[in-house]
Order: sequence, then C-alpha cells, then structure tokens
Amino acid sequence: MSILDLFNLKGKVAIVTGASSGLGQGMAIGLAEAGADIFGIDYVDMPETKTIVEKLGRRFESIKADLIKTSPEDLKEVVAKVVKMFGKVDILINNAGIIRREDSLNFSEKDWDDVMNINVKAVFFLSQAVANQYVLQGHGGKIINIASMLSYQGGIRVPSYTASKSGVKGITMLMANEWAKYNINVNAIAPGYMATRNTEALRADEQRSKEILDRIPAGKWGTPEDLAGCAVFLASDNSNYINGFTIAVDGGWLAR
Repeated sequence: MSILDLFNLKGKVAIVTGASSGLGQGMAIGLAEAGADIFGIDYVDMPETKTIVEKLGRRFESIKADLIKTSPEDLKEVVAKVVKMFGKVDILINNAGIIRREDSLNFSEKDWDDVMNINVKAVFFLSQAVANQYVLQGHGGKIINIASMLSYQGGIRVPSYTASKSGVKGITMLMANEWAKYNINVNAIAPGYMATRNTEALRADEQRSKEILDRIPAGKWGTPEDLAGCAVFLASDNSNYINGFTIAVDGGWLAR
C-alpha cells in the first residue's frame, strides 16, 4: 500500500459537529472527498453540506442538537444512532463551538457556562461516548478536537473562550494518554484567523483586519479548505503514530 493510499478514507464513517457551515462544513467535505460517509451534528439543518457531500457520492445523515444543553446521556444516544444507521463509527471531529465577548470585569455567568458547556464539556463527553464505541468495535479510531490560537495565548475580552480552548488542548493530551492503548488517536487542530462567520466583525474592521494580517506571515486569512487537509491527515492511517498533539493551522501566527 502506498503512502497516498493511506489517506483514503473509503468505507470510514465520520461524525462532525458544527457541520452546517464554516470550518465544520469544510472539514466534513474534505473527509467526504477522501471517501468517508458523514454524520453531522448541529443546532440547525445542514442542507448545503448534505448536498455537497452527496454530490461527492458519499452518504450524509444528520441530527439537530443544541450542544449547550445536551447531556452526556443524550450524546451516548447520538452515537448509538450513528452506529444504527452506519454500523460503526471511525472518526470524530469535535468542531462545534461558540465565543462570547465582554470585558472580564463584567463577564456573566451565563456567558461563562454556555461557552464552557459546548466548547469543552460536550467535547469531552462526546469523545467519551465515541471512544467507548471504538473499544467495543475493537479496532480503534480517530478523534480530532478543534482548539484555537487561544489554547496557546490569553486573548482579550474572551475569558470563557480562552479557558475552554486551553481545556481542549489539555483534555486532548489526557485522552490520548489514556486511550492510545486501545488504538485510539486523539489530536487537535488549532486554527488561526479564518474567514468564517465568527470573524466577520474583525474582517469588517479595516484597522483591526490590517493589524491581524500584518502579524500573519502568510499575509492572508485562512479558509475552511485550509483546515480540510489537516483533518484528513489526522483522520487517516498516515497519522497513526501521532497522539495528543495540537497542530496549528495559522499561516505562521504562532511563529511570530
């Protein structure tokens, strides 16, 4: 088998949270292009992602779920539904996340809890449910978490987001340590400044956008497609000896 063959995800089943648009949609499409069938989880319908994935000849199923409110038991039921539909699961991408901006002196408990619930609590308990399924299946699997530049930096006016994304990096290492013996690879991707809905306000602010671009060695905003290749790599057999690491896809931001 050649090294290019090892990127092939044909016959694999991937769960992608936040798959309706942006980075989640980009990664879901990338996995489908590599051959995987996709199960999307989002709080809204995903007709565009479904259409694109199915045009690629892959199967797309989905469920609407608000991960801010979803319990660990609910997440177990979601995984059971995936297994009932597809027969198994091979890949999980924990992409869904939110951000709330406010001075830390005035930050509310609700904005703290909402962000922590979806960005780190749901990530852990969905990973737990999928990992238990991997153990039952007996052949391991891949878990890919979406971290952030703020897994490495403090940020400004985003205290719960910074805490949650630092947490994502930490639990990625913890889960990798515990689950590697089951042939489960747990890694994370830390996107840089990406052209998505989350950064619309920043990109619309000419001065702030220029400040950001001046710091990025690549000199441009990233795109969902930029994340897709890294996601396919971490989902493939080419990454079998990578565990517990957070890869920055940031145009060189952290190198400055």
